[in-house]
Amino acid sequence: MIAIKKQVVMDESNHPVAVQIPYSEWVEIERLLDLGDRDRDADSLESLKGTITLTEDPVEFQKRMRGEWD
Repeated sequence: MIAIKKQVVMDESNHPVAVQIPYSEWVEIERLLDLGDRDRDADSLESLKGTITLTEDPVEFQKRMRGEWD
């Protein structure tokens, strides 16, 4: 495991909202995770088209899930 110099950014209520790391360390993390320059273009999603079948409308599912939080 590598040591990462990080700075936690807090909001007004002193809750953590972000973590900042030096860019050089981010590049090293990407290299270790092999994230590199993958094609993140929307066209790359075309190969996934039709691979799942939904049994419920996504918006209705989201409303139902959020309703459980009340």
